[in-house]
Amino acid sequence: MASERRDEILVEVKGLKKHFPITGGLLKRQVGAVKAVDGVTFDIVRGHTLGLVGESGSGKSTIGRVILQLDQATEGSVTFDDVDLTRTKGEKLRKIRPRMQMVFQDPHASLNPRMTVSSIIGEPLKEHRAAKRAEKRERIDELLSLVGLESSHANRYPHEFSGGQRQRIGIARALALNPEFIICDEPIAALDVSIQSQVVNLLEDLQDQLGLTYLFISHDLSMVRHIADRVAVLYLGRIMEMADVDSIYTEPKHPYTKALLSAVPVPDPEVESGRKRIILEGDIPSPADPPPGCPFNTRCPIAQQQCVDEVPEWRELSSGRWVACHFAE
Repeated sequence: MASERRDEILVEVKGLKKHFPITGGLLKRQVGAVKAVDGVTFDIVRGHTLGLVGESGSGKSTIGRVILQLDQATEGSVTFDDVDLTRTKGEKLRKIRPRMQMVFQDPHASLNPRMTVSSIIGEPLKEHRAAKRAEKRERIDELLSLVGLESSHANRYPHEFSGGQRQRIGIARALALNPEFIICDEPIAALDVSIQSQVVNLLEDLQDQLGLTYLFISHDLSMVRHIADRVAVLYLGRIMEMADVDSIYTEPKHPYTKALLSAVPVPDPEVESGRKRIILEGDIPSPADPPPGCPFNTRCPIAQQQCVDEVPEWRELSSGRWVACHFAE
């Protein structure tokens, strides 16, 4: 799919589906399925960031969990450094896991309140037997410094920190085993606006220092613009459009992308006053009962009968720009 050389791609997702069964009746037979992810294809180049954006319930977090094999894929493949994770089990998968980590959305909920910062950051080292006791303490101090915290914070508990500091602790924990790939699952959504940019700047600095590769999941298009190299726009479990960040923001092709971007404020008052908002009517359909054809056809301002009759092909309009729309030209 990508124009990059094969050795530059770290993560490759092909035709990924994750359907959760719906059961009913006395015998609890399957009567349907929630199509949380319904045929997603993308790749991420080493040292780069793919921003995955979409409304709540579009399947963003499920994609992250399936990539890390926290949930099993229904169909499709996830390849990490030429290893198909969907076909990898047991000890082989356990050896790969330290190279992939996740930073969670809510730093309050993702940190054990009964553990000290030292124990939280050191837990991956203990679990994977990656360091002896003296080395472990040295590594914890190094990680705290890396995320902008003091070594004296090691013996404190999560409730003694602000939301931004707790997220820094979560990032330090994710870095403990020297991963190559980190999934950032809405890492700034639970933080004050004044703190969000600090955390994004920290993630960018760490990427530069350590050569990290990110999947940055968010519903905040303005923040994704700052950190991502490429952006994939997700709707009802499918990617509608994917391109480099400048192309997406300056010349969106899919009507859903255009609607999302029209809602993002522009800091220039003159430009903002002349912009036209695209208001989408209705609610996002249920993934348990998606519409036929294009999943966006029930809310799309340019939908025609073809959009109901046919699922649009996932096609490359130009180099690196992919779209799923019959009328995207």
